[in-house]
Amino acid sequence: MRIVLLVVLMALLIKSESAQSFSYQGKTVTIISGTTAGSAYDTYARLIAQHLGKHIPGNPDFIVQNMPGGGSIIAANYVFGVAKPDGLTIASINPALYFNQLAKRKEVQFDWAKFNWIASPDWSDHVLYMRTDTPYKTIHDVRAASMPPKCTAAATGTTGHYLPKLLEETIGTKFNIILGYPGGPEMDLAVERNEAQCRAFTITAWFGGELYKTWRKDRFAHLLIQTGRQRDERLPDIPTLYELMDQYKTSELDRRLANVVLASNIFGRPYVTPPAIHPDQLKILREAFAKTMNDREFLAEAKRRNLEIKPSAGEELEKLAKDIVVQPPEVIERMKKLLGK
Repeated sequence: MRIVLLVVLMALLIKSESAQSFSYQGKTVTIISGTTAGSAYDTYARLIAQHLGKHIPGNPDFIVQNMPGGGSIIAANYVFGVAKPDGLTIASINPALYFNQLAKRKEVQFDWAKFNWIASPDWSDHVLYMRTDTPYKTIHDVRAASMPPKCTAAATGTTGHYLPKLLEETIGTKFNIILGYPGGPEMDLAVERNEAQCRAFTITAWFGGELYKTWRKDRFAHLLIQTGRQRDERLPDIPTLYELMDQYKTSELDRRLANVVLASNIFGRPYVTPPAIHPDQLKILREAFAKTMNDREFLAEAKRRNLEIKPSAGEELEKLAKDIVVQPPEVIERMKKLLGK
């Protein structure tokens, strides 16, 4: 009996010491933003950095470090394999990076299922905008065009790349995708300069950015398609991809590909940590994130900036991450084709 009590006491002492070792007092937490400054992902990261610390015991400081490149693959590789698993590094990464893992691209140095998933502040379906002064008034015009429009993208596995490619695979459109832009602001500038005519991104960004508010007012650009299963109430006249797949009698295999690709919408704007941090630290970060998403000051500032807040819990994203990387060979082969491998 004494031995049992001694074991229990030792376990409690170890747990207590472990919890104390994770004090954030006097520490600085870095949020790695996988995009350039000024993008929607970066804007969310900087807003969260202003409020997250007050919900963590010890009230640590937060800074945001931009680490663009490869559609945030550089940031994902860094947080997975380089950053110390000490609970002081968080990354905001592209939600579709698992495409590259499924396609076994050599630049991937992470395992999507092994990240520690904190949460996401928002999720959104996607749209594709087009300059209004082009011949492409509808997605059907793109499908029938002899000269494909130019769309901007950062890298493979980003919305700007995979949505036009998915449209090609599922409904037979053609796009000339220009890769290599550092981030959203640079892509939009290219469209303004008429170096390109289109870009795919989130509905949240379309209704949140001041630039797009001006574009809508001046009718500089319009939307051709949205990816939700139902039309967004703000976009009642824009067809969904699912409607178009019905219209063009898309094959069952292509529909399965679409479901795997569009699962990235559910990941939203995910925040992750290295795979080896202590479970207690992950719990602290998840609880702090949840409290931040209900913080009145945070919500008021998000509203002022036209940022939608539709949070997803880390536990939900963790399960989805483990499920999504297990796909049958035929879907993986289609994913390779989608990414140009």
